[in-house]
Amino acid sequence: MNPQAVSGYICLLCFSFMSTAKGDLHPLSFQPGTLYQYRYSLDVQLDHTTPPSLRGAWLRAEALVQLHRLWRDRGGEELLQVQIRDLKAHHKSNEERSQDAMGGPPAEIALSQEMWAELQQPVFISWNSGKVKAFYGDEAESILVSNLKRGIISLLQLQPHAGTTVEEDVSGSCQVTYAVSNHSITKTKDLLSCTKPKSGFSSVNKIFGVQWQPTSRSQYMVKDNLLQSVLAEESHVLSPALRSTTGVKISSRQQLQLVTLPKPGPAEVAGQNLKDVLAGMEGRHQPLGMASLPFWRVCTRCPSLRAYLKAFDKQKFKMDSSKTATTWQFQRFIHMLRNAKKRDILQLLRKAPEEMLPFVVEAAVAAQSVASLAALSDFLDFSKEPKSLLEKFLYAAAFSPRPSGELLRLVLDKLDGKQLAPEVWDTGIVAMGSLVGKLCQQKLCGLKEVELGVETILGGLRSAEEESEVVIYLLALGNMRLPETIPTILDHAEEGPTVITTTAISALRQFPTRHISSKVKQAMRRIFHEKRKSYEKTCRLAAAEILLDNEPLPMDVINILLAANELEMEMATLLLLKVQNSLHADHHPARRIMKDIMRDPRINNYNFFSKAGVSSSFSGPLTVTQDLLSTFGLDLLFLEGGFLRKSVSDFSLLSHGHQLRAAQVTIEAQGMESMLGENVLEGEEEPELMAGMSAIFFDVQLRPIVFFQGYTDLMAKVLLSSGEPTSVVKGNLLLMDHHQVIPLQSGFQVAIKLQGGLGLDISADMDVNIWEQELKTSINTRGSLTIDFQAELDAPFLQATTRSQTEMETSIHFDTILRFSGSPVLMCLQLRQEQIPYREIFTVSKSAGSQSSTARKGRQGIMPGQEFALHWANSKVCNLLLTAEE
Repeated sequence: MNPQAVSGYICLLCFSFMSTAKGDLHPLSFQPGTLYQYRYSLDVQLDHTTPPSLRGAWLRAEALVQLHRLWRDRGGEELLQVQIRDLKAHHKSNEERSQDAMGGPPAEIALSQEMWAELQQPVFISWNSGKVKAFYGDEAESILVSNLKRGIISLLQLQPHAGTTVEEDVSGSCQVTYAVSNHSITKTKDLLSCTKPKSGFSSVNKIFGVQWQPTSRSQYMVKDNLLQSVLAEESHVLSPALRSTTGVKISSRQQLQLVTLPKPGPAEVAGQNLKDVLAGMEGRHQPLGMASLPFWRVCTRCPSLRAYLKAFDKQKFKMDSSKTATTWQFQRFIHMLRNAKKRDILQLLRKAPEEMLPFVVEAAVAAQSVASLAALSDFLDFSKEPKSLLEKFLYAAAFSPRPSGELLRLVLDKLDGKQLAPEVWDTGIVAMGSLVGKLCQQKLCGLKEVELGVETILGGLRSAEEESEVVIYLLALGNMRLPETIPTILDHAEEGPTVITTTAISALRQFPTRHISSKVKQAMRRIFHEKRKSYEKTCRLAAAEILLDNEPLPMDVINILLAANELEMEMATLLLLKVQNSLHADHHPARRIMKDIMRDPRINNYNFFSKAGVSSSFSGPLTVTQDLLSTFGLDLLFLEGGFLRKSVSDFSLLSHGHQLRAAQVTIEAQGMESMLGENVLEGEEEPELMAGMSAIFFDVQLRPIVFFQGYTDLMAKVLLSSGEPTSVVKGNLLLMDHHQVIPLQSGFQVAIKLQGGLGLDISADMDVNIWEQELKTSINTRGSLTIDFQAELDAPFLQATTRSQTEMETSIHFDTILRFSGSPVLMCLQLRQEQIPYREIFTVSKSAGSQSSTARKGRQGIMPGQEFALHWANSKVCNLLLTAEE
């Protein structure tokens, strides 16, 4: 025998053995002149995850799939014709779940003649040993039928050897992993990796988004190089990130089974190439993408703005932002405006009464359609409109959950070259910073509007001459949160006067931990330890907080603790209490390091932590669920004489690894030392008498408010006070705005829609009793939250929707009593929450053929109110002051 032949034969045997050992199968193929018939079945179910005994939507379809080879080239590429025959679909009517039975028999869905004709139109695929190279069909075919055929074709997408690769099928371009054993091939698809043409949108802040947990697994059986069967199963669990109990589950199961032994079929078609073969076939066969095409359902029962305008004079409802009725109306307005024309929106803005106009402006901004923004551009005149309406527009833009470049362009246009009131200009700059930051989070930093917004803020900061102007631009940089602006913020933090330094550090605290670099921390160390110059106590405390709250180094923690012994008593007391609080907060980034450090008895001892100051720091949980941790924190820094220097109250949300400052209110009073006869510390300038407030809502820094500046201004405002509560924030916000299209492997589509509205009415009241030497303040927050979560299933012969609607109202009161008739000053803080009524409504609606049905269930309840014990020292003072009042 020829030695070369023997060697080649041995190599071939070795290769075959290695392939078998790895579990790889031989290349797949279909034989010419043979008709292959597969029995196809499909089961899809859409359900609430925790419904009150309400059945979801269930669909089953069965058909015969015929396949034969038309042409093959020398490289093994085959042109296959695939055709659906005898499809039948069934569904179950709406009824309550039963523990004893699955309900009545399924009802058959009557298909129209047009749908029958489209379903039976064949499609063609270029196929090579399991890989679908191209897909050909009629692009004029209805989207839902075309997607169903894509779902069947995707079952033929496989490979006969193990490994991980990227495949394109009905789900998009996805990463898949194959495992091969004997005659079986298992394919696991990572649905989170799939890329497809963008459709839909989502809130920038993931706390207000949707949690999605998908799985997909397919089992192929191959024998004698022929595909025998396919079983593909997938599931999707989706829910609002804040409330998983109102989620939905979608289950889908496809099966393809070779019916009998192949029988004679059409002969192969002669042709030089694939294009020539397709040209000779009947019908139109254009190359189509494998990825599912998005389908947009038309709402036939949704109210239109034009119809609303016809009955506008009769439409009257009470505008109370703290009531759920108003918040639901706000969401309905957004839906109307998104589908309305510019002329109709403009007509509504012009006809709306004065008390309703802010509501309409907020809804038009939230709708964010081309028509609504164009109408606002024509309607709003920044040289004439009242300041309150202009600020309402700017804040509505700043709080947009997913702003567009067009919205930023509108804000830029309205601010450009205008002589505006200082309050409007300042609000516009901080709103601009928020819009730029959110657009960059959407990876839209390259927009011209974003570049112009960044240059406007940085240029304004460079040319600013007044201290108040620098403050506004620094706050805008904090709202932007762009890492390239950090060096600029650090320069102002280290070199500026007290107000500038405080504002710059506050802007840095807006940045996520990943941007708090070693350079930032080094600058904060210089400020806290006063390496270059002296800093006011609030600046040093703010610098220490950045070091402690952002992946702190053990040495930083130790140095801060040791430095506390050298600080004045009130500052040291507050700092040490903040360190102790971090030990009790499971979510605090410094907790583990603190626990390690506290094992050292030289630091963790009574002498070290027994500071006698009255300053305090408290933090603790308000609400704990499986999805959400809401916390409340309160820091109070007093002067040595007992007067309040600074208070910071903070409400934060933590959910699934994401954090949001829902509200942070900082009240500062300075210059009180001279009123109390205290001396200013050496190295510090005597500050001007003033008090003001700075607030952050939903991670957006607002324009600061000055209560009084100077002794004369203070006395004037005390004497001229009307005694009526002052409105701080009042209006409606769109918190959640999510639209997601999920193509199922069957070719069906599920559209997920989430919309959440918030109504707020925050008022503040202050009562000064000179004779009793007592100051009382009260901040009342009334709010309403409405969440609408929908899942829409669209198939050629069925449309189904599951919907959960949640609503709740709440009131939170924060009261203070300050008695300064003696020394030390006595202060009592009270935080209480009234009972919370809530309601949930679950709906399932289906439409199949000429039949439609809707089922609805609901539940409601009341969560009890509570009063929060902030800390033991406060409780003791409150007991003393409140008992004296009685």
